[in-house]
Amino acid sequence: MTEPGKPPASGAPEGVPHPRAIRSFVRRTGRTTTGQARAFEQLGPRYLLPYQPEPLDLAAAFGREAPTILEIGFGMGEATAHIAGLMPEKNFLCCEVHDPGVGALLKRIGEQGLSNIRIVQHDAVEVLDRMLRPQSLDGVHVFFPDPWHKLRHHKRRLIQPPLVAKLADRLRPGGYLHCATDWEPYAQQMLEVLAAEPLLRNTAEGFAPKPAYRPPTKFENRGLRLGHGVWDVVFVRRSA
Repeated sequence: MTEPGKPPASGAPEGVPHPRAIRSFVRRTGRTTTGQARAFEQLGPRYLLPYQPEPLDLAAAFGREAPTILEIGFGMGEATAHIAGLMPEKNFLCCEVHDPGVGALLKRIGEQGLSNIRIVQHDAVEVLDRMLRPQSLDGVHVFFPDPWHKLRHHKRRLIQPPLVAKLADRLRPGGYLHCATDWEPYAQQMLEVLAAEPLLRNTAEGFAPKPAYRPPTKFENRGLRLGHGVWDVVFVRRSA
């Protein structure tokens, strides 16, 4: 049982090794604020979806039929809430495992009166494998994933061919995959990996202009202050 005022534990199992599996996160510690804990209590029952090892009925989960965007790793939820507010006609299925980030997004949902977000507090790779049917998504957002700077850690990067193949499979024809990073070597890897996926085609000659819907994030602002660029990569699923 969860202690009063404490957010529920993540659905991702603790202490279970997955040495060869791609994972969408690294477990980090963090403290939830009083406001975030209150958001878990008050808004969690409506906006948190439990992980389930079977396909999710998206229409039932959101209470309507609408185009669905998957977001992998939303951090503290600033960009997620902003984009969901700009696009009330779309559903946003968002994966994040860290309690403070989930609590922060729940708090933003309440403050901004958003109804088109649902959160699965679980590893996005398992959500993709088990909960999402082929051609069920209209878009995927992966903004500023961990770049794993050291060469020996590059194998831990999220954007790799096996995951991109799964994402492409879950997209409807014409659906898009939008990645962004402030680390140029990772941006080049993203571009190469997505270009090699036969189901996808680039929307630009190389990197894409920043789509208007994506707001600057703290990661982007930090990168710009450090003199880094920011790169967007936007591919769509081919019709045939």
